[in-house]
Amino acid sequence: MPAQPPPDSTATVGSTYRIQVRPGFDLDTTAELADWLADLGVSHLYSAPLLTATPGSAHGYDVVDHRAVNPELGGEAGRQRLVRALRAAGLGLVVDIVPNHAGVAQPAANPAWWDVLRRGRASTYADWFDVDWDRGRLLLPVLADSPDATDDLKVVDGELRYHEHRFPIADGTADGSPREVHDRQHYELVSWRRGDAELTYRRFFAVSDLAGLRVEDPAVFDATHAEVLRWVAAGEVDGIRVDHPDGLRDPAGYLTRLRAAAPHAWLVVEKILEYGEELPDWPVQGTTGYDALAAVCGLFVDGRAEGDFTALDARLTGRHTSWQDLTHTTKHEAATRLLAAELSRLAALAPDLDRDATRAALAELAACFPVYRGYPPHGARHLAAARAEAGRRRPELTATLDAVTALLRRPEHELAARFPQLTGAVMAKGVEDTAYYRWSRFVALNEVGGSPAHFGVPPAEFHRFATARQVRWPASMTTLSTHDTKRGEDVRARLAVLAELPARWAEQVGDWTKRAPLADPAFAHLLWQTAVGAWPIDRERLHAYVEKAAREASASTSWADPDPAFEHDLHALVDRMYDDPQLHAEISAFAAELTPAGWSNALGQKLVQLAMPGVPDTYQGTELWENSLVDPDNRRPVDFAVRRELLARLDAGWRPAVAADGAAKLLVVSRTLRLRRDHPELFDGYRPVAAHGPAAGHAVAFDRGGAIAVATRLPVRLARDGGWRGTVLSMPGNSVTDVFTGRVYSGSELLLHDLLSTYPVALLAPTPLAPTDPVEAAA
Repeated sequence: MPAQPPPDSTATVGSTYRIQVRPGFDLDTTAELADWLADLGVSHLYSAPLLTATPGSAHGYDVVDHRAVNPELGGEAGRQRLVRALRAAGLGLVVDIVPNHAGVAQPAANPAWWDVLRRGRASTYADWFDVDWDRGRLLLPVLADSPDATDDLKVVDGELRYHEHRFPIADGTADGSPREVHDRQHYELVSWRRGDAELTYRRFFAVSDLAGLRVEDPAVFDATHAEVLRWVAAGEVDGIRVDHPDGLRDPAGYLTRLRAAAPHAWLVVEKILEYGEELPDWPVQGTTGYDALAAVCGLFVDGRAEGDFTALDARLTGRHTSWQDLTHTTKHEAATRLLAAELSRLAALAPDLDRDATRAALAELAACFPVYRGYPPHGARHLAAARAEAGRRRPELTATLDAVTALLRRPEHELAARFPQLTGAVMAKGVEDTAYYRWSRFVALNEVGGSPAHFGVPPAEFHRFATARQVRWPASMTTLSTHDTKRGEDVRARLAVLAELPARWAEQVGDWTKRAPLADPAFAHLLWQTAVGAWPIDRERLHAYVEKAAREASASTSWADPDPAFEHDLHALVDRMYDDPQLHAEISAFAAELTPAGWSNALGQKLVQLAMPGVPDTYQGTELWENSLVDPDNRRPVDFAVRRELLARLDAGWRPAVAADGAAKLLVVSRTLRLRRDHPELFDGYRPVAAHGPAAGHAVAFDRGGAIAVATRLPVRLARDGGWRGTVLSMPGNSVTDVFTGRVYSGSELLLHDLLSTYPVALLAPTPLAPTDPVEAAA
């Protein structure tokens, strides 16, 4: 069992609501939502990072000063007002922290980084950042890719300036021309193109504006965590979400230190688990929920369509694509291009081996590594699997692979300590940020923490997952949407309908791609799926999405080398979707055809996520229909006034139709969260509930210890096969009430046709039960 504190000594977090606190939606604006969040039924606000970030940061993951709350959010006074508002509403606070990296895009905003640039190795903060000082000056990739870029350097007000960039000048080095001053500094400004290949500091993935922190150093840990831990000690924070622990040198050691500093906090980690992978036995409550997301969303995908979509992909692209080979290619590209600087630093740690061969062997091992990074006790198994696959692909590297692998098996060796930091970054950049945009067989599965090669999750597999979760990680987070998901939960729910209509989709997308071709047919398939999944979507949003997605794919265009001709054709295709009356009408009609079943899937997956074992999170805005795409699209402002008004109508007794502006989803969210909050004793177990009859495979139901959740799967096939037709649900025999409709049922069997006649979902609670609905309470 995981090394967790006893349940009664840990802060109780029942459910969370994620708010992207940011400039323009600050702490005071967030505080105004406290009463509404309490009415919704959550127990805790779950906030984006609150410490001082790069000025203008829209997300907060680029912390520049760990000593204070971001003044752009309202500062310490704003945080105190938020805490008071939450307490008055009976709510707690969960905060997001960023231990792996700090923002360095604007050096003057980061006092520690500024001092390092000014003083070099003599800086008090030189050990804060993961810098390879032995390679010479600190390289900063900010110059234009031009041999005369340094001609634009200037010395102004005792600083070195390059356009809008400001840098410090070391004492006694300010005389002479700007170029001469530059050449005397502890840092060297280089072309932005040299960043991926030559940087001398560890980054977050391939983002040069985010420098790696050495929190394995107790002094650095203390300095960067003191403020947040002060909030915890004061009882103002109940939970902590740890961003990207895989980037740390020693995640287990870090989490042990954090647990000791916050012994009663609810701790969850943003750990991405591959299919079948287990979370290490860390002193945490669990993950941030991507494992649950994959299981829940897969439950509503018809696995029988896999062959059809594989054939369609081959027909559209003209080739058969192997997910294993594609991800090997994209991961190898990430290791040798985007992360070339990190790769070279690792290769230098084996000085007795040929440098080029070592570099090639490390890149191959990283490309073949089956998970983000290895942890005891399974790390050795993953390394062995990577070694075997690397040897199969590159037999000429056998000797070097053996030598490198031997070093990686020695925990005390510096290469063994740093290599896992590379494999996690390679997986993230190679798979999440590249392969997910290249492999378009069925994009509903291309999600963070997902496994596109596994087409759907059968109910029995889901029940095994949920049962194990209840035993091992009952307080782990569950989610369907985050600021990092590639598509909003309801977009995926509608796309899941395509798996029930493979022939219909093949015919439709085949027609569209012939009439409106694109030079990259794989990306065209991704675009058409995305369009029908999110339709109707504002033209500007779709334009922004396709440009980012195409550049992430790095197949026909890229961030480093955009292809103007391809991007022109891509944007022209998007415009045609809106400007061609016939095409626009066809897209609208096809999306409308998918929408009712998509709504059914959306309600089903939401109920399952909220009711299953774990602490459910609701991402801002997703309590109504939500068609966001990848960030920054999923960080758009949320209209909370509309949500307040709809919730008030629900509390006044209105029971909306499924199609009524997402109000049915708000009903499911609010009633499920309220039942969990008011009657936690109904959610302390897990048992599958069997359905019997011709449509039994379309029902997924489970008993959490008194509360029974029922959802509809594969609604298109269900309707095509004649509906529920006498299919029944086995019940315990006592009287139960559906909290969504208020209907009371009794007996040992329940007709699903009756139970699901109003909504495709039901949540049954024992009758009588203290009501959670204000209308019922008043009555």
